Amino acid sequence: MTPTALATLIALIIAHLVGDFLLQPRRWVEARQRDKALAGVLYLHAGLHGLLALAVLIVAGIEPLAAVALALTIAASHALIDLGKAHLDPRRLAWFLVDQALHLAVLVGVWLIWQGSLAPLLAVIDWLARPEVLTHALAYLLVTRPMAIAIALAMRPWSEEVTDPGTLVAAGARIGILERLLVLTLVLLDELTAVGFLLTAKSVLRFGDLRARRDRKLTEYVLLGTLLSVTATLALGLLVRQLPWSG
Repeated sequence: MTPTALATLIALIIAHLVGDFLLQPRRWVEARQRDKALAGVLYLHAGLHGLLALAVLIVAGIEPLAAVALALTIAASHALIDLGKAHLDPRRLAWFLVDQALHLAVLVGVWLIWQGSLAPLLAVIDWLARPEVLTHALAYLLVTRPMAIAIALAMRPWSEEVTDPGTLVAAGARIGILERLLVLTLVLLDELTAVGFLLTAKSVLRFGDLRARRDRKLTEYVLLGTLLSVTATLALGLLVRQLPWSG
């Protein structure tokens, strides 16, 4: 895979982001949700994506007829994907992610057709199958729901002694997951000092709230949970770094 070929793929993705997020007014989205296939802006939006892709392909040096065919493929697929999304709840994050993943898959498919080879895709699959990549993926998976459940079970003897009605439902668990993902990333990047800044920042944010409540049990509970979460993630990250194939 040449740098020029990779640059073309990146440019196609940039063109998609520009078309989907910078050049698509809110009223177009609302019209598509309301009128479905009868919304003229649906096809206008898809055509805009086709033109942006065509510009990228022409600049990349693809012969005009082939570039037009590939751009039409991108435009048509974009219209179909957006039409399907128009029948779903636009407020759901899952549908947004599926929508963008499908658009990305089409762009990669068009790029592979232009390349005339599956070698780049096979190279990515080969990279994903490497032990160090799989180990890192396993570590990131462990610090999400599995570790959240383990910490909740470890904290269970004290959980009934504290009440915190002023928090969002399940917010603590989600904050913990994001915190562990960040800590794991910092450990794998050998930025242990930044972990200390993260703990300090969280302590500052929570200190005022906990002091105002004057609830010592809740303070100790939050502190214990945070330290347990960070310690477990630190241990996991350091273990991954010591594995011989982790480099």
